[in-house]
Amino acid sequence: QNNIPVLSPALTDGSLGDMIFFHSYKRPGLVLDIVEDLRLINTRAIFARKTGMIILGGGLVKHHIANANLMRNGADFSVYVNTAQEFDGSDSGARPDEAVSWGKIRMDATPVYADASLVFPLLVAETFAQRADAFPSETPGD
Repeated sequence: QNNIPVLSPALTDGSLGDMIFFHSYKRPGLVLDIVEDLRLINTRAIFARKTGMIILGGGLVKHHIANANLMRNGADFSVYVNTAQEFDGSDSGARPDEAVSWGKIRMDATPVYADASLVFPLLVAETFAQRADAFPSETPGD
């Protein structure tokens, strides 16, 4: 309805990949084009007027979103919400200043060390609260 693409660069990773594999024997013909997803996310980032990243957790998805923004000299803003630590060298634990050094984000960002399932709903609620006047009233009798 709203023409919003759903991209999953890690679609075949883990148990979902296993289920796709098993399904392909029951009903052959399913084709997933991960390259087309990559072209779409990179192209949208390159030609966007502004971009921002809200990264919940990290890993492969964080890597793909940040790399897409690398193609346009960095995202204009970013928020990282995770519980990962930098000392183990994981992508999830990489701090925003590391992304700045690679050109993946343009400015300083503040990492939020918290569980995404607790913090993300608060971020969304605050966003809607700031724009409450933009939404139609749902009072009885309207």
